Amino acid sequence: MAGETVVTIIGNLVDEVELRFTPNGAAVAKFRVASTPRVFDKQSNEWKDGEGLFLTCSVWRQQAEHAAESLQKGMRVIVQGRLKQRSYEDGQGVKRTVYELDVEEVGPSLLRATAVVTKAAGGGQQRPEVQRAARSQGAVSADDPWASGTPGTGRPANGGGGWGQSGPGDSDQPPF
Repeated sequence: MAGETVVTIIGNLVDEVELRFTPNGAAVAKFRVASTPRVFDKQSNEWKDGEGLFLTCSVWRQQAEHAAESLQKGMRVIVQGRLKQRSYEDGQGVKRTVYELDVEEVGPSLLRATAVVTKAAGGGQQRPEVQRAARSQGAVSADDPWASGTPGTGRPANGGGGWGQSGPGDSDQPPF
């Protein structure tokens, strides 16, 4: 929409993602991202942290459920959304102003981590046996890269090394 401030922030999740539902059933997830700029100090010849920015983020509906299922405290994430300003009066009658982000997109940063991406169908992830059954009934195209571990082949990447799969010797533990 015109006039809205769209920002992208890269930082670490400060808390676990908090998933709630509105009275009419819409999912909303809230999380905080800490983004700390780093600058190189030529005199000391080392990197120094600047002042951290802590931003509360809200994401809605199915993406909220995906965020709650996929993201964990401490993860480095990339978040894009509309920056909003909200004013309120606290318990002592002092007027406060906060800035929050209405999230459009969120995902893990792959700078120092890896991720396995699974296409969600109907609000959740399909189990492999459901994918096979759907494929055998013609519901999933053999050329659909989301339907298999190896794009363009229609074959699952059993044994690792395929697209979105771990290869031999990869750790089962995320590097966070």
